[in-house]
This record gives sequence, structure tokens and C-alpha cells, in this order.
Amino acid sequence: MIPALLTLLLSQLAGETLSRALGLPLPGPVLGMLLLILGFALVPRLVDVVRPLAQGLLGHLSLLFVPAGTGVIGHLDKIAAQGVAILLALVFSTLLAIAAGALAFTAVARLMGSEEPEA
Repeated sequence: MIPALLTLLLSQLAGETLSRALGLPLPGPVLGMLLLILGFALVPRLVDVVRPLAQGLLGHLSLLFVPAGTGVIGHLDKIAAQGVAILLALVFSTLLAIAAGALAFTAVARLMGSEEPEA
């Protein structure tokens, strides 16, 4: 458990350090995740070390949403005041995400050479 936790935390630290030192626009945790994936590719045994911890964290992922829910309840007055703008932003960003996903899927399908299904 300790080696797995150390691996995750060191990956995040390395990503954060690289991101800040090089002035990259990529967030440190995202860069750390990419470094972790690279580590998995270079040292396949590392996957077996991290897997039990990762499954445990994913099994209790809902606990991480409690602080966010508390924050929402604590700022209901601000949410009520800006409700229309928040709703429009949520709807618009959701539509953009769906469109981006569809366009990405179409582009990858074209690159992979798959045929379009007949209607």
C-alpha cells in the first residue's frame, strides 16, 4: 500500500514540478498522470503495485464529492443570484462537450479507416 501511494504522490509531485518549472499551460496533476502512464508502459510490474490502491480509491470516490456538495449548500445565495447564467453555461458547455466528442469520434473513425454504416 505504501509503495503504491508513494508512486501516485511522486507522479503528481513530478508533474507539478515540471509544470511550474517549465511554465507549461498543462496542470501539474495531468502531467503527473501522463508520467504515471509512461511509467506503466516502461515498467509493467508497476501496474500490479498500484492496482489495489487505485481500486480502493475508486471504490470510495463518492466521498470526494462531499466537500463540493457542502460548498454548493454554503453558497446557495450566490447560486440563486447567478442561476440563469450558471444554467446557460452548463447547458452550453454540455452541448459543446457532446459535439467535441462526436467530432473526435468521427475523426478517429476516419483515421482508422472504418467504413460508415449504411442507413
